[in-house]
Amino acid sequence: MSNNQECRLSKYAFIFEDLTAEEIMTKHVSTLTADKKISQAKELMKIKKISGIPIVDDKNLLIGIISIEDIIKALEMGKIEEDIENIMTKNVVSLNKDETLPTIVQKFDKFKFGRFPVVDKNGTLCGILTKVDILHKILDKFNLLYLHDKKRDSILNKELSLITGEKLYREDAEFRHRIDTSDISKAGEGAAILKNFLIKKGINQDIARKVGIAVYEAETNVVIHSKGEGEILCFLKKDKIIVRVIDNGVGIENLDQAMKEGFSTAPDYIREMGFGAGMGIPNMKRFADKLVILSEKNTGTQVELVFFL
Repeated sequence: MSNNQECRLSKYAFIFEDLTAEEIMTKHVSTLTADKKISQAKELMKIKKISGIPIVDDKNLLIGIISIEDIIKALEMGKIEEDIENIMTKNVVSLNKDETLPTIVQKFDKFKFGRFPVVDKNGTLCGILTKVDILHKILDKFNLLYLHDKKRDSILNKELSLITGEKLYREDAEFRHRIDTSDISKAGEGAAILKNFLIKKGINQDIARKVGIAVYEAETNVVIHSKGEGEILCFLKKDKIIVRVIDNGVGIENLDQAMKEGFSTAPDYIREMGFGAGMGIPNMKRFADKLVILSEKNTGTQVELVFFL
């Protein structure tokens, strides 16, 4: 795992602190019992392309683990045909299935292991968890790329896709809608027009609905937080739809907080009207396949959403 992935892991541990080991782990685990031969473990690792195997008893209780390092040691000592019990690690450091992401990351940092078995309160093996599992889960669940500091400053307002890197010139957009209202009751008009535009273009209605919901949330944020001035751009590609919602308003001061459900900086009168419940970004994440939010205080916000066809 690269240093960039390590840094990303530490950051996401805070942002997605409610994720549990049970949600992240790989559930279908290859296991062996202690009376099997080390050579069998070697062959299983080769077939499955894995570097460690949990060892369980007849009740699926975790009693040890054997790694590729153990296999190498057995080969060096001429013990490859001995029982796994003779070489396995018996005092296994494991994760409880209810442990949350910050604790999981701390264990990876502390022990420097490549994987942890996951058990329930009785010690029954439930799954296995690697750092790659964590990154995949975060990407699958939230589909969010959050860019910071120098990288953000170098990209903001450039005519490049924040996700694919391809050129996205404003004049090439198949759909353009100017957001120019501070009337919250009119928020979402652009999203509705875009949805109908996509349906007329022959886009699957379910995809068009997802685009409409995600863009509605982005448009509402422009009306609430950016003096009602912004723009919606839509680019139709062979395999995807790319939508940009851009404003030059106050920006998002703390994206970490903004990504959490229920967090909102909307004024009271907006909340009284039923808006600003803190579900804007979570709903964008839920309905888009990929999402990037680029923002800087007092500079503006650029939201890019990708929907695969």
